[in-house]
Amino acid sequence: MVRQPTTKKSWCLYLLECRRGSYYAGITNDLDARYLAHVEGRGARYTRANPPLRLIGSRPYPDRASASRAEAAIKRLPRARKIAFLLDSTAAV
Repeated sequence: MVRQPTTKKSWCLYLLECRRGSYYAGITNDLDARYLAHVEGRGARYTRANPPLRLIGSRPYPDRASASRAEAAIKRLPRARKIAFLLDSTAAV
């Protein structure tokens, strides 16, 4: 699992592997709490129907706007490139 340290004030993009091998991307300013919400069925509608199996990774961003742009970008990528996006520290959003 690739996970960058985050603080309560910074935002991050995260990628989950869900049931049936699907991926779910989201943003949060508290990754631990958000992941727990997904696991407990209190997260997004998609993860209530397709519970997460694991956190694949996360990537920090300085503010919500840049995290939202990164979320939109990763959701447009083909499945095979989503993990590479998280690992590429030079990817501009």
